[in-house]
Amino acid sequence: MIEGRSKAFWFLAIFFGLYVLFLYGPMIAIYILSFQGPQGGLTFPMNGVSLTWFAKLWQGNGIIDIGTAFSRSLGLGVTVMVLTVVISVSAGMAFRRRFAGQALLFYVAIASLIVPSLITSLGIALEFRLLDDYIINHFGSWGMQDIADNWETAMGLYTSGLGAHLTWTLPFGLLIMFAIFNRFDPRLEEAARDLGATPWQTFRHVVLPIIAPSVVGIGLFGFTLSWDELARSSQAIGPVNTLPLDLQGLTTTVTQPDIYALGTVISVVSFTVIFLAVLMIRILQRRQAAQGSDAGQGMV
Repeated sequence: MIEGRSKAFWFLAIFFGLYVLFLYGPMIAIYILSFQGPQGGLTFPMNGVSLTWFAKLWQGNGIIDIGTAFSRSLGLGVTVMVLTVVISVSAGMAFRRRFAGQALLFYVAIASLIVPSLITSLGIALEFRLLDDYIINHFGSWGMQDIADNWETAMGLYTSGLGAHLTWTLPFGLLIMFAIFNRFDPRLEEAARDLGATPWQTFRHVVLPIIAPSVVGIGLFGFTLSWDELARSSQAIGPVNTLPLDLQGLTTTVTQPDIYALGTVISVVSFTVIFLAVLMIRILQRRQAAQGSDAGQGMV
């Protein structure tokens, strides 16, 4: 017999549904309102349906250059993604062997996860301001007065901004790699070396194909965390803005739905990257399964 659902089940189901609505309702409302008609406002009811505000967004509204901000965030996100993957995989390989100060280095590497983002941003900004002061005050005495006179700041997208974003993405990449290598079977590498493979060949043909889905996941973390980052960018990004910072600035100045269109564009990029990463992970997993099946048939 199939028993009916209990009252507790329906109570929890309704509670969960309300929670999901509370969590994602505002985001869905923004997506819908971004398609307002030309005479539409920032609230419901909608006044027509169109792509007007997306068109105005890319044309520029006189406040920000959305195209430039988009390219900045995209370039920084890709750079953070690549560095996060390279450093995380390298650190994962290094931590497979014990060395002096290993535990201390591990805790230092992941400490930024528990430090408030704004504090990290302020600390990086202060560090670079001290560097700027040092260059301005001392380069003249070293025969580089032109540099001291014309120096503005070392802060920027790919200096302080890049460092701030890496303090957020690297701990996730490191933790993923440590978890993967803790389950990695070293006998696979021993077999490759017994067959005459060099360390690089062993890594390229044995280790990397096995950890490839996790590497894609690390890249996904690196890009999406950098793409949406606000607090760590607020003080450490330098004289330019990323797309999230421009979006925050528009919340106090814009009274038209183009701000919703900007939020929709940011979300679409994030969802696209997530979809591509998941698709790539599935492809790699199926390829591994197929190779394992072929190897098993070969042994038979």
